Amino acid sequence: MSIERPATCRVVPAVHGRREPVADPPYQVELVKELRRAYGTAGLVELYGRFSTGDGFTDALMRKVIWQSAARRCGSGLQVGSGAGFKHPETFEIGDGVFIGAQAYVQGRYDGKCLIGDNVWIGPQAYLDARELVIEEFVGWGPGAKILGSSHTGIPADIPIIRTDLEIKPVYIGAWADIGTNATILSGVTIGKGALVGAGAVVVSDVAPFSVVAGVPAKFLRWRGDSGALPAKLSNGGLDEK
Repeated sequence: MSIERPATCRVVPAVHGRREPVADPPYQVELVKELRRAYGTAGLVELYGRFSTGDGFTDALMRKVIWQSAARRCGSGLQVGSGAGFKHPETFEIGDGVFIGAQAYVQGRYDGKCLIGDNVWIGPQAYLDARELVIEEFVGWGPGAKILGSSHTGIPADIPIIRTDLEIKPVYIGAWADIGTNATILSGVTIGKGALVGAGAVVVSDVAPFSVVAGVPAKFLRWRGDSGALPAKLSNGGLDEK
Protein backbone atom coordinates (compact mmCIF):
# COMPACT_ATOMS: atom_id res chain seq x y z
CA MET A 1 0.00 0.00 0.00
CA SER A 2 1.37 3.41 -0.96
CA ILE A 3 0.69 6.47 1.14
CA GLU A 4 0.60 9.86 -0.52
CA ARG A 5 1.61 12.92 1.42
CA PRO A 6 -1.10 15.63 1.42
CA ALA A 7 -0.19 18.33 -1.05
CA THR A 8 -1.67 21.32 0.79
CA CYS A 9 -2.69 22.45 4.26
CA ARG A 10 -6.31 22.93 5.28
CA VAL A 11 -7.83 26.04 6.83
CA VAL A 12 -10.92 25.34 8.94
CA PRO A 13 -13.00 27.58 11.24
CA ALA A 14 -11.91 27.95 14.86
CA VAL A 15 -14.09 26.13 17.39
CA HIS A 16 -13.55 27.43 20.94
CA GLY A 17 -12.89 31.03 19.94
CA ARG A 18 -16.17 31.27 18.01
CA ARG A 19 -18.37 29.52 20.55
CA GLU A 20 -21.16 31.75 21.83
CA PRO A 21 -21.60 31.96 25.61
CA VAL A 22 -24.22 29.56 26.97
CA ALA A 23 -25.74 29.81 30.43
CA ASP A 24 -25.27 26.82 32.70
CA PRO A 25 -28.46 24.77 33.30
CA PRO A 26 -30.39 25.59 36.48
CA TYR A 27 -29.58 22.25 38.16
CA GLN A 28 -25.85 22.98 37.78
CA VAL A 29 -26.22 26.46 39.24
CA GLU A 30 -28.05 25.02 42.25
CA LEU A 31 -25.48 22.25 42.68
CA VAL A 32 -22.70 24.85 42.80
CA LYS A 33 -24.58 26.73 45.52
CA GLU A 34 -25.10 23.57 47.58
CA LEU A 35 -21.48 22.45 47.29
CA ARG A 36 -20.28 25.89 48.31
CA ARG A 37 -22.62 25.85 51.30
CA ALA A 38 -21.81 22.30 52.41
CA TYR A 39 -18.04 22.18 51.94
CA GLY A 40 -15.16 24.49 52.77
CA THR A 41 -12.19 24.80 50.45
CA ALA A 42 -10.48 21.80 52.02
CA GLY A 43 -13.61 19.70 51.62
CA LEU A 44 -14.01 20.67 47.97
CA VAL A 45 -10.38 19.77 47.26
CA GLU A 46 -10.89 16.36 48.85
CA LEU A 47 -14.12 15.83 46.92
CA TYR A 48 -12.41 16.79 43.67
CA GLY A 49 -10.08 13.82 44.00
CA ARG A 50 -13.02 11.45 43.42
CA PHE A 51 -13.80 12.92 40.00
CA SER A 52 -10.52 14.42 38.78
CA THR A 53 -9.50 11.74 36.27
CA GLY A 54 -12.70 10.20 34.90
CA ASP A 55 -13.95 10.80 31.36
CA GLY A 56 -17.67 10.20 31.84
CA PHE A 57 -20.48 12.73 32.12
CA THR A 58 -20.62 12.67 35.91
CA ASP A 59 -16.87 13.14 36.35
CA ALA A 60 -16.79 16.04 33.87
CA LEU A 61 -19.79 17.69 35.53
CA MET A 62 -18.36 17.33 39.02
CA ARG A 63 -14.97 18.74 38.01
CA LYS A 64 -16.74 21.74 36.57
CA VAL A 65 -19.01 22.43 39.55
CA ILE A 66 -16.23 21.91 42.09
CA TRP A 67 -14.04 24.48 40.31
CA GLN A 68 -17.03 26.84 40.23
CA SER A 69 -17.78 26.23 43.91
CA ALA A 70 -14.18 26.65 45.09
CA ALA A 71 -13.28 29.73 43.05
CA ARG A 72 -13.77 33.25 44.34
CA ARG A 73 -15.77 33.85 41.16
CA CYS A 74 -16.43 31.62 38.16
CA GLY A 75 -18.60 32.20 35.11
CA SER A 76 -20.70 29.82 33.05
CA GLY A 77 -19.62 27.40 30.34
CA LEU A 78 -16.49 26.18 32.11
CA GLN A 79 -14.91 22.98 30.76
CA VAL A 80 -12.30 21.06 32.79
CA GLY A 81 -10.40 18.16 31.28
CA SER A 82 -9.42 14.89 32.93
CA GLY A 83 -6.54 15.21 35.38
CA ALA A 84 -6.61 19.01 35.53
CA GLY A 85 -5.56 20.27 38.96
CA PHE A 86 -5.42 23.39 41.09
CA LYS A 87 -3.99 24.86 44.26
CA HIS A 88 -5.70 27.61 46.26
CA PRO A 89 -8.71 27.88 43.94
CA GLU A 90 -10.28 30.31 46.40
CA THR A 91 -8.02 32.98 44.86
CA PHE A 92 -9.26 32.35 41.28
CA GLU A 93 -11.60 34.61 39.32
CA ILE A 94 -12.60 32.84 36.10
CA GLY A 95 -14.71 34.30 33.29
CA ASP A 96 -17.30 32.75 31.00
CA GLY A 97 -16.55 30.05 28.44
CA VAL A 98 -13.12 29.03 29.78
CA PHE A 99 -11.57 25.71 28.71
CA ILE A 100 -8.94 23.99 30.89
CA GLY A 101 -7.30 21.03 29.17
CA ALA A 102 -6.44 17.59 30.46
CA GLN A 103 -3.63 17.49 33.04
CA ALA A 104 -3.29 21.27 33.12
CA TYR A 105 -2.36 22.68 36.54
CA VAL A 106 -3.16 26.13 37.94
CA GLN A 107 -1.13 26.88 41.08
CA GLY A 108 -2.41 29.75 43.16
CA ARG A 109 -1.15 31.04 46.50
CA TYR A 110 -3.23 31.77 49.61
CA ASP A 111 -2.40 35.48 49.45
CA GLY A 112 -2.26 35.80 45.66
CA LYS A 113 -4.58 36.60 42.78
CA CYS A 114 -5.43 34.70 39.60
CA LEU A 115 -7.72 36.27 36.99
CA ILE A 116 -8.65 34.32 33.84
CA GLY A 117 -10.84 36.20 31.36
CA ASP A 118 -13.71 35.14 29.15
CA ASN A 119 -13.20 32.54 26.40
CA VAL A 120 -9.64 31.64 27.40
CA TRP A 121 -8.42 28.26 26.09
CA ILE A 122 -5.74 26.54 28.23
CA GLY A 123 -4.23 23.50 26.54
CA PRO A 124 -3.45 20.08 27.98
CA GLN A 125 -0.49 19.79 30.37
CA ALA A 126 -0.15 23.55 30.72
CA TYR A 127 1.31 24.85 33.99
CA LEU A 128 0.30 28.26 35.31
CA ASP A 129 2.07 29.72 38.32
CA ALA A 130 -0.96 31.77 39.24
CA ARG A 131 0.20 33.48 42.40
CA GLU A 132 0.00 36.93 40.72
CA LEU A 133 -1.51 36.33 37.29
CA VAL A 134 -3.88 38.10 34.93
CA ILE A 135 -4.94 36.49 31.65
CA GLU A 136 -7.35 38.66 29.69
CA GLU A 137 -10.11 37.48 27.33
CA PHE A 138 -9.74 35.30 24.21
CA VAL A 139 -6.21 34.12 25.01
CA GLY A 140 -5.00 30.82 23.55
CA TRP A 141 -2.58 28.92 25.79
CA GLY A 142 -0.77 26.11 23.98
CA PRO A 143 -0.34 22.56 25.30
CA GLY A 144 2.55 22.30 27.76
CA ALA A 145 3.13 26.07 27.90
CA LYS A 146 4.19 27.39 31.30
CA ILE A 147 4.26 30.47 33.48
CA LEU A 148 6.96 30.72 36.14
CA GLY A 149 5.89 33.55 38.38
CA SER A 150 8.70 33.55 40.91
CA SER A 151 12.39 32.92 41.42
CA HIS A 152 14.70 32.53 44.40
CA THR A 153 16.86 35.55 45.17
CA GLY A 154 19.96 33.38 45.67
CA ILE A 155 21.02 35.71 48.49
CA PRO A 156 22.93 35.07 50.68
CA ALA A 157 25.25 32.86 48.65
CA ASP A 158 26.38 30.74 51.62
CA ILE A 159 23.10 28.80 51.84
CA PRO A 160 21.32 26.58 49.28
CA ILE A 161 19.43 28.62 46.68
CA ILE A 162 16.17 26.84 47.46
CA ARG A 163 16.40 28.17 51.04
CA THR A 164 16.63 31.80 49.93
CA ASP A 165 13.57 34.04 49.66
CA LEU A 166 11.16 33.83 46.75
CA GLU A 167 10.53 36.93 44.68
CA ILE A 168 7.03 36.81 43.17
CA LYS A 169 6.46 39.12 40.19
CA PRO A 170 3.09 39.65 38.46
CA VAL A 171 2.58 38.14 35.01
CA TYR A 172 0.12 39.83 32.65
CA ILE A 173 -1.19 38.24 29.44
CA GLY A 174 -3.10 40.71 27.28
CA ALA A 175 -6.33 39.95 25.44
CA TRP A 176 -6.21 38.00 22.15
CA ALA A 177 -2.64 36.84 22.72
CA ASP A 178 -1.60 33.34 21.66
CA ILE A 179 1.07 31.38 23.52
CA GLY A 180 2.65 28.53 21.55
CA THR A 181 3.12 24.92 22.60
CA ASN A 182 5.77 24.44 25.32
CA ALA A 183 6.57 28.15 25.54
CA THR A 184 7.72 29.46 28.95
CA ILE A 185 6.82 32.90 30.33
CA LEU A 186 9.08 34.06 33.17
CA SER A 187 8.11 36.17 36.16
CA GLY A 188 7.34 39.85 35.75
CA VAL A 189 6.61 39.59 32.01
CA THR A 190 3.78 41.38 30.21
CA ILE A 191 2.53 39.92 26.94
CA GLY A 192 0.81 42.65 24.95
CA LYS A 193 -2.61 42.46 23.34
CA GLY A 194 -2.76 40.24 20.27
CA ALA A 195 0.88 39.13 20.53
CA LEU A 196 1.95 35.71 19.29
CA VAL A 197 4.62 33.74 21.18
CA GLY A 198 6.17 30.92 19.16
CA ALA A 199 6.33 27.29 20.23
CA GLY A 200 9.14 26.54 22.68
CA ALA A 201 10.01 30.21 23.22
CA VAL A 202 11.41 31.37 26.57
CA VAL A 203 10.07 34.86 27.23
CA VAL A 204 12.25 36.86 29.63
CA SER A 205 11.04 40.40 28.85
CA ASP A 206 7.87 42.22 27.83
CA VAL A 207 6.34 41.50 24.42
CA ALA A 208 4.81 44.34 22.41
CA PRO A 209 1.15 44.20 21.32
CA PHE A 210 0.49 42.52 17.96
CA SER A 211 4.10 41.36 17.65
CA VAL A 212 5.45 37.88 16.91
CA VAL A 213 8.33 36.58 19.04
CA ALA A 214 10.15 33.25 19.13
CA GLY A 215 13.39 31.63 20.26
CA VAL A 216 15.45 31.15 23.42
CA PRO A 217 15.42 33.79 24.69
CA ALA A 218 12.45 35.08 22.70
CA LYS A 219 13.24 37.75 20.12
CA PHE A 220 11.05 39.99 18.01
CA LEU A 221 10.41 38.56 14.53
CA ARG A 222 7.76 40.72 12.93
CA TRP A 223 4.48 42.54 13.42
CA ARG A 224 1.14 40.87 12.93
CA GLY A 225 0.28 43.81 10.70
CA ASP A 226 1.00 42.53 7.23
CA SER A 227 -2.69 42.76 6.37
CA GLY A 228 -2.81 46.40 7.38
CA ALA A 229 -4.84 45.62 10.51
CA LEU A 230 -2.10 46.72 12.93
CA PRO A 231 -3.07 49.98 14.66
CA ALA A 232 -0.75 52.80 13.60
CA LYS A 233 -0.10 53.82 17.22
CA LEU A 234 1.55 50.41 17.81
CA SER A 235 4.06 50.75 15.01
CA ASN A 236 6.72 51.90 17.49
CA GLY A 237 6.36 48.74 19.59
CA GLY A 238 4.84 50.49 22.59
CA LEU A 239 3.32 48.43 25.38
CA ASP A 240 0.65 50.92 26.35
CA GLU A 241 -2.18 49.13 24.49
CA LYS A 242 -3.77 46.28 26.47
